[in-house]
Amino acid sequence: MNATGLGLVTGLALGLAAAIGGFGAFLLVLVLGAVGLLVGRLLDGKLDLSQLTGRDRG
Repeated sequence: MNATGLGLVTGLALGLAAAIGGFGAFLLVLVLGAVGLLVGRLLDGKLDLSQLTGRDRG
């Protein structure tokens, strides 16, 4: 499993552990899953944040 998959699974597991049940819990799991996915893609090198910060890599 690569870092993207691991980040997604970790975010979803943390979200489920933090709050179970209801629409609010669904939204929390969705947000934490997305954050986990972004962190995993960043660690895999598949996400370049230099466009957001306005700095280019030389």
